[in-house]
Amino acid sequence: MTSLVGSSVFALNRRNVSHPSTGYCKSGKKIAAFSINARRPVCCSIAPQNLRPADEFRPSKFQDSSLNLFTEDSEETDVLIECKDVYKSFGEKHILRGVNFKIKDGEAVGIIGPSGTGKSTILKIIAGLLTPDKGEVYIRGRRRHGLISDDDMSGLRIGLVFQSGALFDSLTVRENVGFLLYEHSRMPEDEIKELVAETLAAVGLKEVEDRMPSELSGGMKKRVALARSIIYDTTNNTIEPEVLLYDEPTAGLDPIASTVVEDLIRSVHCKGEDALGKPGKIASYVVVTHQHSTIRRAVDRLVFLHEGKVVWEGMTHEFTSSTNPIVQQFASGNLDGPISWVAVGFSGSPYLPLSSPGDIQGEIHDLKYSVGLFDLNLKVFIAGN
Repeated sequence: MTSLVGSSVFALNRRNVSHPSTGYCKSGKKIAAFSINARRPVCCSIAPQNLRPADEFRPSKFQDSSLNLFTEDSEETDVLIECKDVYKSFGEKHILRGVNFKIKDGEAVGIIGPSGTGKSTILKIIAGLLTPDKGEVYIRGRRRHGLISDDDMSGLRIGLVFQSGALFDSLTVRENVGFLLYEHSRMPEDEIKELVAETLAAVGLKEVEDRMPSELSGGMKKRVALARSIIYDTTNNTIEPEVLLYDEPTAGLDPIASTVVEDLIRSVHCKGEDALGKPGKIASYVVVTHQHSTIRRAVDRLVFLHEGKVVWEGMTHEFTSSTNPIVQQFASGNLDGPISWVAVGFSGSPYLPLSSPGDIQGEIHDLKYSVGLFDLNLKVFIAGN
């Protein structure tokens, strides 16, 4: 069963593995037993420093090789999603040019890079909303053929939160969040209402069920979309989505609202407690972003896309110290470097340079563009080494 909700949960059949009844892996040995024997996702990503008590576990525990969390065989079996040599074009516009990377159980991964490099495209391919022109996508070691469908189960439940939130304007918040349950479950309406209220409270929203999307702020819309992506049928033998995919979750938000959403992303997925004090169960997630605060706060490992290819992979703390010139330019925000950018202005405009800005390498082109009775003379500066 596949939901057509904007930030939807794709309910897919998978083997029925019960959750362990004890704890949420507070020691390395428990983690090993949990991930190897039960084969269930384990979250190694930790909430931001200001959200964790001093005595709670730290990411460094998972970097300690002495714990031996995984056996040699688990090196490949814990791979959740794998893209091999993925290509995608739209007409003559080539977006992806051979993308390769893996996402393992428990990872918090950020896909970053300049605008137009294919970040959202690869996210939709992972979700099964687009098919690659060439290359292979594996879900739990099984190759996906074509678009995701009920006839081609991949054994993985995926939730997708689109950049705009994609809320239905004509539906209330309650109807948006509970859309999957109203359409594809046999739950009584009063139980759906109660579950919607609990899910909204888990993302920090209360008493907003009867509001329309037009009555919400940008940050509230993002949280409603997140609530819709994690709600599930409690009467069925399914669990919450095992992977959540975020497409620019903090785009267009002010710094404070961005921090709220970033902390929320962490709290929903960690093996800990959510805003209601209930244990979280969603282990892995992927965030597409180019916002530095989201990179620092919301993810642990980074995949850098540039011109349709993966040019760098590393941990978040390695991002600002990378020697890769593309990563250096992106991290520092410098205009001069291998990443191309375009500046357009009217000829004679005092606000844009009419010659190459400083020592930045690039080309200047004169363009004439007609709009009705008017002819516009433009200067276009295309930067890039």
